[in-house]
Amino acid sequence: MLIRGLVVVLLVLVMAANAVAQNPLEPSDTSSPRATINSFLVLTQEVSRRYIEYRLSPSPATQAALSQVLKKAWRLLDLSQISSAARQTVADENFMLIWDVIARLKLPDLKQIPGPPADRVGAKQSELPMRWRIPGTEITIARVEGGPRAGEFLFSPDTVARAQEFFESVRTQPYLRPVPTENLYRAAQLFTGWMIPLAWVEALPNWANTPILGQVAWKWLAVLLLFGLYFVAVMAIFRWSRRGSRDGSLRSSLRDLSAPLAILILVPLVRYFLHWQINVTGSLAGWPDYYIELAASAALIWVVWIAARSIAEAIIASPRISPESLDAHLIRLGARVIGFVVMFVLVVRVLNDVGIPVYGLVAGAGVGGLAVALAARSTLENFMGTLNLYADRPVRVGDLCRFGEDPTFDWRRLGTVEEIGLRSTRIRGVDRTITTIPNAEFSNMHIVNLTRRDRMLLRKIIGLRYETTPDQFRLVLGELRKMLIAHPRIVEDQMRVRAIGFGSSSLDLEIFAYVKTRYLDDFLAVQEDVVLRIMEIVKEAGTSFAFPSQTVYHTRDSGLDPERQQAAENQVREWIAANALPFPDFTSNYRQEILDTLDYPPEGSAGSHRG
Repeated sequence: MLIRGLVVVLLVLVMAANAVAQNPLEPSDTSSPRATINSFLVLTQEVSRRYIEYRLSPSPATQAALSQVLKKAWRLLDLSQISSAARQTVADENFMLIWDVIARLKLPDLKQIPGPPADRVGAKQSELPMRWRIPGTEITIARVEGGPRAGEFLFSPDTVARAQEFFESVRTQPYLRPVPTENLYRAAQLFTGWMIPLAWVEALPNWANTPILGQVAWKWLAVLLLFGLYFVAVMAIFRWSRRGSRDGSLRSSLRDLSAPLAILILVPLVRYFLHWQINVTGSLAGWPDYYIELAASAALIWVVWIAARSIAEAIIASPRISPESLDAHLIRLGARVIGFVVMFVLVVRVLNDVGIPVYGLVAGAGVGGLAVALAARSTLENFMGTLNLYADRPVRVGDLCRFGEDPTFDWRRLGTVEEIGLRSTRIRGVDRTITTIPNAEFSNMHIVNLTRRDRMLLRKIIGLRYETTPDQFRLVLGELRKMLIAHPRIVEDQMRVRAIGFGSSSLDLEIFAYVKTRYLDDFLAVQEDVVLRIMEIVKEAGTSFAFPSQTVYHTRDSGLDPERQQAAENQVREWIAANALPFPDFTSNYRQEILDTLDYPPEGSAGSHRG
């Protein structure tokens, strides 16, 4: 009997809905209250036809056809006050309630309902009323004032919100126009997707089909079971992802991403079963959508955070970047900033979708943010100092540097940079202590980077005794120049050995040269070698170093070596006779002849065999 009745109703409705069926893409006319009522009546007839077709032949195709018409019917409702997360469920629910109510009401003739301007010559749309109520009811069709649908006449937000109230008031009244079933709202409560045959639902015991908060009991159980399975699946994947080490590899990152990706992948499946198969209804029908939306957004934020962190660590893993360098810290900071920005955008979108007034909250957060910024002034200053260090790059991790002004003789403000953080820089001094300097202060210091020098300065002041004759002095100067030119670790074109004057107790000469090294240990070794060779040259010249002291002492002074003194004078005379006196300098040919001819390391040392 039920099937036969459905067939009869179907035949009655076929002709009435033919216009809609011919062009399913044509939008509903909502240009006036009359057009909206007419579109509503036509669409309810089309929904009736699609519903009967689905009852006779449940399948994905017939269900999709019914859903398409229902989505078109939603366009007649002003859902601007409904959050987008629950809009689909609320639209289905309230459309069925309003349909059930209007099917029991006696409507006025369409000509008595305010119509479009075209009905009267010279009429303007502004002459239409802003709202129109179905006589004897509070069901209102009102003009939309703003937004993308401005100017259309839709069932008002108040009517949509009070649909359940209107239904409860007329549910005992008889239907005054054809409907596809004896109780529209009851049919909507029992409606299921093609995977759950309606015959099974109707065969359930009475308690299972008893409405609880607008939804039959078995659907509540089905929703709880669906969410339970969803939770168990996600937790199983999450526990699996916690296994193994966190070594920053691609495999480890993918394992971390497995849980949020599982949430995102399963969300469409859960939503499909909720809306297309179980068909949640009732006043709390929107809550599952809220939970699903929150879960999906949280998972997406989770994915963004892990992805930003993983990409940053992958870049830092490059051999060119030290994990504790300023570059590494700024890469991590950049990844976190991007992650926070994306998360903020997603949070705002989610709050907007669930109906929370986001813009007011953002405005309030701006005022609060100003107060926080004032309270965190020092932190912001240090952060700006970090950016200055990154832009100027005066030092890097591992560099030896002098910093600030140090009045002490031994330069205690000297050390190796161990870490440049987002707030401060740590330097290990020569005494192995750690100095922590806020970046705001460190970026304003005078910083001398000793590691970046390409060579190291060797500068010595040597004082000879006043008994040294001019020729002995000339010999010492000449031999020192010869030694420095010949030394393979001295930069030949930037060295000098010059007499610089008369000291309080000595004849002074200056050695100024650059050693071909950047490293202190290597420099000290070359300096040691040069000092020893200076001692030999002074000794061979028959003179000696002066005592920088005014202490009076009594001793037998052996004086200068007369033989070596005579030999030094003879050597200088030979230079004069051969026009080879090295003053003011050696000739270029002689320079090339003696260049890099000394043995260094000297013969007898541990490294001398390496040449």
